[in-house]
Amino acid sequence: MTIRPGLLALTLLLALSGQAQAYSYAAAGKEPLIDAREALLGAATDGKDASATLSEIADELTYLEQHHKVELQAPLAAAIKAQDAATTAALLNRAYKAEIERRLEGAAQNLGDYQTAKVLVVKSKRFLDLILPSLNEGDRKAAEQALAKVLDAIGNPGVFGVGAKPADAAAFSDAEKTLMAVLAPL
Repeated sequence: MTIRPGLLALTLLLALSGQAQAYSYAAAGKEPLIDAREALLGAATDGKDASATLSEIADELTYLEQHHKVELQAPLAAAIKAQDAATTAALLNRAYKAEIERRLEGAAQNLGDYQTAKVLVVKSKRFLDLILPSLNEGDRKAAEQALAKVLDAIGNPGVFGVGAKPADAAAFSDAEKTLMAVLAPL
């Protein structure tokens, strides 16, 4: 039995493109606020100039200031200049909390689109993971459990519809409120 080279190439191409799409779905993507964390904390500790890093994340900080009513840019610049690493870390946590809120609001608006909602919830977890060390053990567990409930509430399309679970907007909202209440002191 002979396989035609064209058919083999097409089969290989389809198989590889399917894998690439599956991988890109889970790809982390760039998060400027996360990427800038070490540089900003290092600048606050060592007294280095962080103006370039701050200008790289200015758009993200401006968005959060305008839409989530948190003041970040001026206090962050002042904390870094004063070499206050603790305040810098606290301000970054406040920015991450606003990002979590932003992503979960987006997921809530996209509960009918499982893939979009899941990506937004998973991205919010990246921000939560940076905040968790600053929480006490009880709050850490409560935040992780609340985010797990948020993820569960987006449902699941199943495999070819088998095992499908519809999104639960009420459970999503309750879990989101619980998570944001845990993060409220930040």
